[in-house]
Amino acid sequence: MTRTSRQGFTLIELLVALAVFSLAAMALLNLAGENTRSQARVEDRTLGGIVAENLAVQAAIAPSLGEGETAGQTTLAGRSWRWAQTVASTEDPDIQRVVIRVSTEEGQAADRTLFRARAG
Repeated sequence: MTRTSRQGFTLIELLVALAVFSLAAMALLNLAGENTRSQARVEDRTLGGIVAENLAVQAAIAPSLGEGETAGQTTLAGRSWRWAQTVASTEDPDIQRVVIRVSTEEGQAADRTLFRARAG
């Protein structure tokens, strides 16, 4: 009696190969999703930074700024951005510190701090 040689894969080998392939596919899908989320965060930070820089320029060229906190909302790139600006004195009576925070519905996007001469 001779044994016939079998060719091909067994069912268990196919199931193991399919399991390995599915794990690799899931890892790639997770990576693609994380890249998308990361890109959205970078976009928020970049656009929020532009809003903060625009507000910082306005604060720098303003004739005078009263101390305290002001807040508002502005639109950039078709999106709404909330901002808060805090003006405070420093140890030097001739210099003011201006802190600007910009946020979206998801949270803080950017902040900037500048120092300016107090209007005389």
